[in-house]
Amino acid sequence: MILEGKQIIGQDIAAGPGTSFQAVDPANGETLPPEFPSADGKQVERACQLAWDAFDAYRETSLEERAKFLETIAEEIEHLGGGLIERAMSESGLPVARLEGERGRTCNQLRLFANVVRAGEWLDVRVDPALPERTPMPRPDLRQRHIPLGPVAVFGASNFPLAFSVAGGDTASALASGCPVIVKAHSAHPGTSELVARAIQSAAKKCNMPEGVFSMLFDAGYEVGTSLVKHPNIKAVGFTGSRKGGLALQQAAQSRPEPIPVYAEMSSINPVFLMPKALEARGTDLAQAFVGSLSMGAGQFCTNPGLVIGLKSPALDSFIEEAGKALKDTPANTMLTPGIHSAYEQSVAKLAGNTKVNEVSRGLTGEGENQCQAGLFTTQGADVLADESLQEEVFGATSLVVICSDMDEMKRVAEALEGQLTATLQMDEGDTDTVASLLPTLERKAGRIMANGWPTGVEVCHAMVHGGPFPATTDSRTTSVGSAAIYRFLRPVCYQNLSDALLPEALKEANSLGLKRLVDGKREG
Repeated sequence: MILEGKQIIGQDIAAGPGTSFQAVDPANGETLPPEFPSADGKQVERACQLAWDAFDAYRETSLEERAKFLETIAEEIEHLGGGLIERAMSESGLPVARLEGERGRTCNQLRLFANVVRAGEWLDVRVDPALPERTPMPRPDLRQRHIPLGPVAVFGASNFPLAFSVAGGDTASALASGCPVIVKAHSAHPGTSELVARAIQSAAKKCNMPEGVFSMLFDAGYEVGTSLVKHPNIKAVGFTGSRKGGLALQQAAQSRPEPIPVYAEMSSINPVFLMPKALEARGTDLAQAFVGSLSMGAGQFCTNPGLVIGLKSPALDSFIEEAGKALKDTPANTMLTPGIHSAYEQSVAKLAGNTKVNEVSRGLTGEGENQCQAGLFTTQGADVLADESLQEEVFGATSLVVICSDMDEMKRVAEALEGQLTATLQMDEGDTDTVASLLPTLERKAGRIMANGWPTGVEVCHAMVHGGPFPATTDSRTTSVGSAAIYRFLRPVCYQNLSDALLPEALKEANSLGLKRLVDGKREG
């Protein structure tokens, strides 16, 4: 596969005139060819204009046409074969098995949304027929459907070069909704991004999609991304990354003459609550499973268990001891980029330097570059309540165990937590009443609550919620994973007294699409 380091703008492939950059192999620090010149303002304008020109045509493509487009993207990605995996390995330091699994998730996600599009339930069609004889006031004919917002700017994430990047969940759900997409590729994996972008470009051509339905731009800095968010043709933003980055984009979006939604997934420490009966019955097993979850992928998951909360007891002491032993033998893994590794080292040093924190153990040190040495620390519940910095995310394989004096303090710690993507309960039957008292707080704090599992690993399905209250995301009403992600890029429109000839197909009286519709308050179809 030949990489050219060029922008993908509609059906064009164009060199960028801006500052060039190269990918870096995090395992050895070597730069990877080719160079990737940044896009300039003219190319941003061209991509945004093409997207806008494509919008009205693309949003009215048939459900079958759009579903087939998503399936064709998946097929084109699969046709890239091993070359895609090899490039992603070089740019991310991730192993073959992880990347093959991620490619499968990416393609399955596209096919999931194809099925969602065909079903048409996301249109949420509602029909209230006219009641001309109603007194004292007649009712007009009222019909509602959802339409897409408009072109969407998507920012590739560093930690998932496939599943949260060029053809990831944001792109898949936006395209499914009928929104053209412009991706700002992540600078950590530009070669991977170019390969996937070419696959989408090829799928768009094969399916006769409007030219501007997809574009991808490179940038060595922040100018292209900021320009996209501020462009009047962009109507929504999808982002996965740091709190700093997400808030900067949100600020830019809100400063526009026409503010737009930014769906940013940002920081989360994903608290795990160790309930007393579970800890007594299976503390050793929990400790080993916890370390496995913590160290998976060098801890570079947004759902990594960065905080563990338990009640002071011999059982908790034993858990900490066993977890410390297991962590000491944990190999160091390559982190995604030198920048992420540097930030991790600084965060661990800050945590270790807190006088209220005690080090339990550290994992093995690595011999290569950008190696993540795992870490486990403890502190007291009262200290977490007094020091907000103990809630700061450490992006990597380090976790903090919070020792609470009693159940009342555990509840107060839970109340003091920021918004989270997940909250985990390790519990046995004897813990049910205690958990019931804690559950209302966790419902307010997290987008996903799980029992007797570990937060790493997000199933792509209809019921999944990968979101949560701020700062986990900028909008707690949404999810970035699962079929409900499509609703981020839709809005309702009501049609009053329009003739059947003027109504969109989904609202016509005949219901030729066979949609499930809410008619006069009753579900039909």
